[in-house]
Amino acid sequence: MKPIRVGLLGLGVVGGGTYAILERNREEIGRRAGREIRIIMAAVRECDHEKAHQKTGGAIPLTHDPMAVVNSPDVDIVAELMGGIHPAKELVLQAIARGKHVVTANKALLALHGNEIFKAAHAKGVMVAFEAAVAGGIPIIKALREGLTANRIEWIAGIINGTSNFILTCMRDHGDSFDDALKQAQDLGYAEADPTFDIEGIDAAHKLTIMAAIAFGIPMQFDRAYTEGISRLTAQDIQYAEEFGYRIKLLGITRRTARGIELRVHPTLIPEKRLIANVDGVMNAVLVKGDAVGATLYYGAGAGAEPTGSSVVADLVDITRMATSDPGNRVPHLAFQPDQMHDDVVLPVSEIETSYYLRIRAYDRPGVLADITRILADLGISIEAMLQREPAAGEERVDVIMLTHQTIEKQIDQAIAKIESLDSISGSITRIRLESLGSA
Repeated sequence: MKPIRVGLLGLGVVGGGTYAILERNREEIGRRAGREIRIIMAAVRECDHEKAHQKTGGAIPLTHDPMAVVNSPDVDIVAELMGGIHPAKELVLQAIARGKHVVTANKALLALHGNEIFKAAHAKGVMVAFEAAVAGGIPIIKALREGLTANRIEWIAGIINGTSNFILTCMRDHGDSFDDALKQAQDLGYAEADPTFDIEGIDAAHKLTIMAAIAFGIPMQFDRAYTEGISRLTAQDIQYAEEFGYRIKLLGITRRTARGIELRVHPTLIPEKRLIANVDGVMNAVLVKGDAVGATLYYGAGAGAEPTGSSVVADLVDITRMATSDPGNRVPHLAFQPDQMHDDVVLPVSEIETSYYLRIRAYDRPGVLADITRILADLGISIEAMLQREPAAGEERVDVIMLTHQTIEKQIDQAIAKIESLDSISGSITRIRLESLGSA
């Protein structure tokens, strides 16, 4: 049987990892796929030509025109590993229009334009595979789309950005400031010169958008995801959380509720006894709660040449196995049949329900706590735990830290506004959401 022929768009970190895996494990991959998978050409930027030539040993032709790969009659599968929105979107849509299957690691492209891309692929009868777009080498897409298909997914909570997790680990373990931890991440190559997508939760929100669509059978809705990053966190808050028995992680959380779907990324207190709370450094982990199976945890490298390349190759194998099958018998792109997708309401953050950590800087005066607790009680917010620090020598202000029971976010918003208006309160209140994550 003739080989499946792959054209790469991009031969950087992920493309290089993909090429290396296919070369090293060619025989075993072919035995699993049922036929050889062969990369026959690659598109690279002119400035990257020499590096790409070294990676491949000159074994495949290189071009500086990605459309030449897409339009080549010899290419069966286009692997888009270049990143970015443009020209990646146009190249993927052209590949689909030419009747070619597509593999992509581009989470931003799918989160923003996945609905259009999957619709085009369905109409043309081709597959778009994207395991590498979420959590690197962790097979979370296959788990959600196939392994957990018997379940009604209740919620997902994931550490899905290694850069932010590395920064938070440094802040906790060494007491580093955010700026110092970020600089260390940049020095080690974990963070870009412009780290905005990582530290402000945008990268995690792209990935969460994809997982929510598969879990709940809803369209991609990145524009409705609430996103809050870690740049305002302090080592002090991380220490206070530890004293209560919690750790702070940047989590992507999506949950099915009676009122709609929660879709949010933000720093979150997690009980330290949870497995996911102990995922440190650049590692990723995704916790999925299904009604039948309960909580399942998926852990591994969320980035890197060969971890991500591993997911790309797995997608190439899947397509190779199923390329000749009737399109109606293939696993749907988003797990649910296209005509069974529901446009459920995605809740604004003001309507989510969770618990909260509040750090209040107050003057050390009689009656201050009574005023704070009265405001909370009037809004139906109950306190689970509280810690008050003694003032430092010569200092009139103290930190008061409270953990609340579950409440609607808009109630907390009102409470914070009223407490901050008190004469006895100094500055803004720090609010961090808290999730118990069931019994996982």
